[in-house]
Amino acid sequence: MSKKVVVIYSGGMDSYTVLHKAIEEGLTPFALTFDYGQRHVKEIEVASNVCHELGINHKVIDITAINQLIGGSSLTDSSIEVGLGHYQNANMSTTVVPNRNMILLSLAIGYAVSIEAEQVYYGAHSGDHEIYPDCRPIFVEKMNEVAAVANYEPTKIHSPYLSSDKIGILKDGIRMGLDYSKTWTCYNGREKACGQCGSCIERLDAFAKNGLTDPIEYEEKTDA
Repeated sequence: MSKKVVVIYSGGMDSYTVLHKAIEEGLTPFALTFDYGQRHVKEIEVASNVCHELGINHKVIDITAINQLIGGSSLTDSSIEVGLGHYQNANMSTTVVPNRNMILLSLAIGYAVSIEAEQVYYGAHSGDHEIYPDCRPIFVEKMNEVAAVANYEPTKIHSPYLSSDKIGILKDGIRMGLDYSKTWTCYNGREKACGQCGSCIERLDAFAKNGLTDPIEYEEKTDA
């Protein structure tokens, strides 16, 4: 029987690739999706569809109560506009949800211990390091140190693409023959991807750099 692994699976292209990486490595994934009140709730639906199709054990956990304590992010507060443009732009800082990944990883580690899974797979990558402090290698390193003393059962956080960017992640997914029409990346929760937020721009750039066209639908740009 293959080893169990908990995969934090948002429904985005990064975690979709991570999920399939675990499968390729012969592991049995237990997918964990968090509803933290994100405006791009469509990603949860996408994640559920993929797990149902693959027959993967999948839990969607409602942690929206944390928004009583954590605010100031355009991802969880509809009164704050999602910044447009590249991640390097200052306005993209509104997409930071304070301490989000520490919260999600803590819950995922607890789940892993309860089902006797030795690892938690997590889709942080180098393109996130500048704007999201909880995606940096030092964060993963320190969380692993804490996980080692928080439980008697050893559970390790594994980020297979921590040193890669989205271009590299997509390249590996292409190698695995993945269908990225089954993912959702846009921060805006509309019917089609906006194509203008940092998440969309980074995704589109990854497809372009790999010589491919993104299979999902985008809104038509209109002149101001």
